[in-house]
Amino acid sequence: MVRQYPENELARFSLGRALFDASDFAGAREHLEIALRRKPDWMVVQILLGKCDLAQGSMEAARSAFERALQLARQQHHEGPEAELMDLLSGLNPDETHLGSEKLPQ
Repeated sequence: MVRQYPENELARFSLGRALFDASDFAGAREHLEIALRRKPDWMVVQILLGKCDLAQGSMEAARSAFERALQLARQQHHEGPEAELMDLLSGLNPDETHLGSEKLPQ
């Protein structure tokens, strides 16, 4: 599908997600970044980019991606992803609070 529609962000996301699920994090990142360039407020893509970074040991990049995704989750009023992101961020930085917010109750 990407070959047919290289500019289509949904095709890029789908391929990136499939590569992520296959543990090809570098390959996934390439396609997810393209999707995010086309649609910068796509929270799910931002989360997957952070998870790619985390899987590859790039903690600072993961933190940055998760913080951006958290901003998007709050702007878009997505409470489930917000809670997941708070957990991910607390795992990266257990002694810090992020973006001026306390960890959500479980």
